[in-house]
Amino acid sequence: MTISIRLTGSIVAIVACMAVVAACDQAKGPLPAATIEVLSSRADLVSGGDSLVAVTLPPSIATAAVAITLNDADVTSAFKPSAPGKMLGLVTGLKIGDNALKVKSTKLAASELVLKNHPITGPVFSGTREQPFYCTTDKFTVPASTETLGAPLDADCSITRRVDYVYRTNIGEFRPLPAGGAHPADLAQTTTSEGKSVPYIVRVETGTIDRAIFQTAVLSDPASESSLTPFSPPSAWNQRLVYTFGGGCTGGWYTQGASIGDSVSEGGILEDLMLRQGYAVASSSLNVFGNNCNHVLAAEVVSMVKEHFVETFGPTKFTIGWGCSGGSEQLHPIGDQFPGLVDGIIVGCSFPEVTAGMITNLTDAGLFARYLANTKLPWAPEQQMAASGYQNTTSPTVLAKFATRVMAQGGECDAVIPVETQFDKGKNPTGVRCDVYDHNINIFGHDPQTGAARRPLDNIGVQYGLTALNADRITKRQFIDLNQKIGGYDNDGAYSASRTVGDAAALQIAYQKGQVTYGGLGLKSTPIIDYRGYNEQPETPGEVHAAVHSFSMRERLRKANGSFDNQVMLAELGANGTTGIWGKDSPVLEHALTQMDQWLTKLSSESSLAGEEARPTLAQITKSKPADLVDACFTDNGTVKIPETQVYDGNTKCHQLYPAFSTPRMVAGGPLTNDVLKCQLRPFNEGDYKVTFSPAELTELKAIFPDGVCDFSVAGVGQAPTQGTWPSF
Repeated sequence: MTISIRLTGSIVAIVACMAVVAACDQAKGPLPAATIEVLSSRADLVSGGDSLVAVTLPPSIATAAVAITLNDADVTSAFKPSAPGKMLGLVTGLKIGDNALKVKSTKLAASELVLKNHPITGPVFSGTREQPFYCTTDKFTVPASTETLGAPLDADCSITRRVDYVYRTNIGEFRPLPAGGAHPADLAQTTTSEGKSVPYIVRVETGTIDRAIFQTAVLSDPASESSLTPFSPPSAWNQRLVYTFGGGCTGGWYTQGASIGDSVSEGGILEDLMLRQGYAVASSSLNVFGNNCNHVLAAEVVSMVKEHFVETFGPTKFTIGWGCSGGSEQLHPIGDQFPGLVDGIIVGCSFPEVTAGMITNLTDAGLFARYLANTKLPWAPEQQMAASGYQNTTSPTVLAKFATRVMAQGGECDAVIPVETQFDKGKNPTGVRCDVYDHNINIFGHDPQTGAARRPLDNIGVQYGLTALNADRITKRQFIDLNQKIGGYDNDGAYSASRTVGDAAALQIAYQKGQVTYGGLGLKSTPIIDYRGYNEQPETPGEVHAAVHSFSMRERLRKANGSFDNQVMLAELGANGTTGIWGKDSPVLEHALTQMDQWLTKLSSESSLAGEEARPTLAQITKSKPADLVDACFTDNGTVKIPETQVYDGNTKCHQLYPAFSTPRMVAGGPLTNDVLKCQLRPFNEGDYKVTFSPAELTELKAIFPDGVCDFSVAGVGQAPTQGTWPSF
């Protein structure tokens, strides 16, 4: 049984022996039963009115001996034999809501599976839709062209689905295939991962699902494959799907978006690395975090786009998730919360997620930048770096610009949102709030007093610079002044002289509903390759994609599962020695795709798991890992490999080459996991310090921390493992 069947959430029908003689022979025992599996989605998450279904019969029953009905209408003709004792069918015409699919035969016990169908425009499980929502189909260009999709057809931003064919030239460019499908003279050939030599022609489908613009791409020559179905997929396709996730977050709200795929790597759906090897590629505009910074909605779109792909081309052997930066901020929590949407992930320039792994660090950077720009005390460069934990003195200012993600006013609104409709506390208090929390209001809920989104952001009790103080790298006066004046953010994201107080309900929701990646659910059974195009050289003016975030995710896996055997870390200098962060054309990253394929292929062949909840174990994942896939760092443009377990802070060659720095919360005593949104407080204790404060200084400190200081030895306020998988909002 392949991973795709095992992990898509298929529901096996519950069968029962009828209490009548025709259905249950008392002398011979119960009649055998058929099983029904949905291959394109979970049975309760069907969308668009159709579903690819497999029916497996007992060995003694011929396919011709059964009838299949949908809501009591015969649909047997939709099914075809796909293997001995197995039938595959594309069931269409599902009504919104529950639909009963039954397998009947005088030789079988009754079998039934309920398919719950949802509109193709959504939502399915992501909750209340964001409003306003601006359509951008007229700004989205079709592949290898300047033509746009044109105006939307309705308020759901829908368009008529279209199929375009493009080809790769001998000089490495994608161009539209001439009408009629004739092969141009400059058409390149490509050899797939299965050794097939074929014309490099790509079928690209573009449409809208769940208000997102989606695209799928796969090698296919229309001259020889005019009709593609789940029963007759593209011959050059290797039956593997790569789903790409795009980066960003700032401004990623209230818009359909006009970009798609992994924009940091190749751009768009035409990913040469995957397509030339026979992989299919899929993505959507709402899987670009610069358009949609809500991973639950992103997961919903993945579920629906994958469903459509499987209904078009047939089952996949497995799906690889691929993305950098905001792509990783989708893939880590989606892998944990929605197991089976991606079977393995390749992440770059990575973060564990947005809520803790990134936002807390960025808001602290904003506070540091503001403090250092206004303090009257002298701070040497070494002291600034010691107190913040960052790589250099420019980091706070560079990172502070990303703190706008929490600002309802003065933040980043997409250009499609009219200025006059945007939130202004004085002039337009009910306007559009362009911040990450209000964008995720379907998750965090409303503050009953303001109507705005609840916020989990907090820095009460945080002793900024504590480790630097105890290491004698900053002075007592600097420590006191920093903590007196660093301030926080109010509920609109504006700077406040007072510290930030997190909403209690939002804190609980953040953990229970997976807004902070736990790592102990679906991720523990998901192979992970974390590729780091290192870009934290001393001369780099601050790097938001800091290596410490990869180690934060690793530590969460270790803490949740006792092991990080399913995560492999690879690091090299930029991209081929440049300042790139997601190594386009890097041999290390290209080989990572091959290695992930090998990993998942072996995992599939060696595993006999079945059922919706069954997942590979860490032991199975470790056993299936390719022998050459180990932690390593690389030099000389990825050609020299140093195999060595990657550690956050140690005397290793890789750490010396590519050191990981810190964060303000970690310098304050916070854990490497970087997952404490609000710390538990304990009484102020002068014995915590390796310096001696005067009575006057102690009075100042107690005034700064009247309710106590952070106790990072215990879990944060509301911190608990995520409550289960596949949540619905």
